[in-house]
Amino acid sequence: MKLIENPKREDWSELLRRPTKTVDDIEAIVNTVFSDVESQGNEAVNTYTSKFDKVDLTDITVSDEEIEAASNRVSKELKSAIKLAKNNIKKFHEAQKTEKVFLKTMKGVKCWQEKRPIQKVGLYIPGGTAPLFSTVLMLAIPAKIAGCKDIVLCSPPNTEGKIADEILYAAKLCGVTKICKVGGIQAIAGLTFGTASIPQVYKIFGPGNQYVTVAKQIATKYGVAIDMPAGPSELLVMADETANAEYVASDLLSQAEHGSDSQVILVTTSKDFAANVSNAVGRQLEELPRRSMAADAINNSRIIVVEDFEIALELIDAYGPEHFIVATKDDDYFVDNIGNAGSVFIGNYTPESAGDYASGTNHTLPTNGYSKAYSGVNLDSFQKSMTFQKLSPKGIKKIGPAIELMAEAEGLHAHKNAVTLRLKDLKS
Repeated sequence: MKLIENPKREDWSELLRRPTKTVDDIEAIVNTVFSDVESQGNEAVNTYTSKFDKVDLTDITVSDEEIEAASNRVSKELKSAIKLAKNNIKKFHEAQKTEKVFLKTMKGVKCWQEKRPIQKVGLYIPGGTAPLFSTVLMLAIPAKIAGCKDIVLCSPPNTEGKIADEILYAAKLCGVTKICKVGGIQAIAGLTFGTASIPQVYKIFGPGNQYVTVAKQIATKYGVAIDMPAGPSELLVMADETANAEYVASDLLSQAEHGSDSQVILVTTSKDFAANVSNAVGRQLEELPRRSMAADAINNSRIIVVEDFEIALELIDAYGPEHFIVATKDDDYFVDNIGNAGSVFIGNYTPESAGDYASGTNHTLPTNGYSKAYSGVNLDSFQKSMTFQKLSPKGIKKIGPAIELMAEAEGLHAHKNAVTLRLKDLKS
């Protein structure tokens, strides 16, 4: 990890730049895949699966028999761990339910708001180097709680044409209604347009690589909503000399092992602590099975030493991390004042891994600085807020004249007439 001491503010933007390609770099190939899937459906999906995933499939729908067989191969111990995580995630997301908002804004005028589920949702579950069955829990559980009718899961097949047993087990456990063996750009395109095998959905959820991120953004051009532009994983740790250097190093590596394009940053007020963490990262890295991939991410990462907490907070907010760990002598300063972060992990005994798996919070979070404007996935992500209003004769009499005046002032005379006709009838 590169060490930078007291960087100038004018250098922050370049210093905090993510190691990702721009949309322009990969948008052309995404548009080509989208066009082919829109016109050729399953045929194009299978062609790109063969090209990108190196497997030829005749049927991309996962059967009930495949799900059952896969579930039977998952160990009892892992099933128990998944169920524990499911219970915590379910509890936390059920607690996010809100009551109907009802109000009489004035006599005879009733207004209310209710939440309704998004009927058709698509869940993208990364496979590849790390089949993220935990993401199934994070997406399918709130979708089920929200009442989504169709929950379609897409995940890339391995070279044997299969999806990881754990993904299929978690999908079954959480109420997914259909599973398709398709990943990458072609999965997002399939969910966008619909094919003979992949149902068209109204909103797409889930993390992925840079190609999936751009594909989701392109999907919005065709009227499909997305959760957020969630790309390569990232972590920023704020720690001082009171933190445990070994713990901090393990947290940095836990995100670095996600992929070569991940990024981790340590911000600290202690140069000695920075050196201790750097040494610990080097030692722990050698023990990791995914050390090559983690090493690539570490090469894209930084240790930044600053003078005080105030500068640190300003720097962190400028970055807007997906995951933010704080382990200092005054954690409350950062907890109370942080403005931009997807999810916050507090103290020496709260590893980011807790949120990734089992604490109950959702790990599908905004990356690439989007935490400045986006929330992570939550129950509301799977719902729409619908407003209602009902006016009585007394109500239309009360607000009618105001509506007439406002509509006339805007030059919208049909709007005014819609009120005027009713008021005339009520006078007769």
